Amino acid sequence: MSIQRVKPQDGQESVWDYPRPPKIEPFSGHLRIVLAGQVICDSNQSFRILETSHPPTYYIPESDFISGALKATSGQSFCEFKGMAHYYDVESGSVRARKAAWGYRAPSAPYADLEERVAVYAHMMEACFVNDEQVQAQDGDFYGGWINSWIVGPFKGAPGTWGW
Repeated sequence: MSIQRVKPQDGQESVWDYPRPPKIEPFSGHLRIVLAGQVICDSNQSFRILETSHPPTYYIPESDFISGALKATSGQSFCEFKGMAHYYDVESGSVRARKAAWGYRAPSAPYADLEERVAVYAHMMEACFVNDEQVQAQDGDFYGGWINSWIVGPFKGAPGTWGW
């Protein structure tokens, strides 16, 4: 299958320029997450993971979520680069998004900065924002990338992209 890479314009990033293994980098932009009409997370101190064919995944300090929003739950998955992921339900009022966030309690050495940080599936929230622009969730129910106007693809996750 031939992949038609979107050529980035000035100020844009192509996910096809991201490396593999993934790169971790600090992100000082503003992140905000809304669930059930409430801002449950507001942060200016995240890290983003950049991996070939994937929109960025943002890892936010647990302490930047409102008290009680993150509830550890069962389930694990393994990333060959970052290690063993653990999952969280995300709550706001009477709304509970099951396994809507994940993190690494003991990430592998190159990704040690992810400890005590979580990433959130945008499609399971009411809205997620990067620098006040609402994100589009990466397709599929496994990947957790956030897509903004300055991120171009195509992106892995949609049907037919598994083998990329």
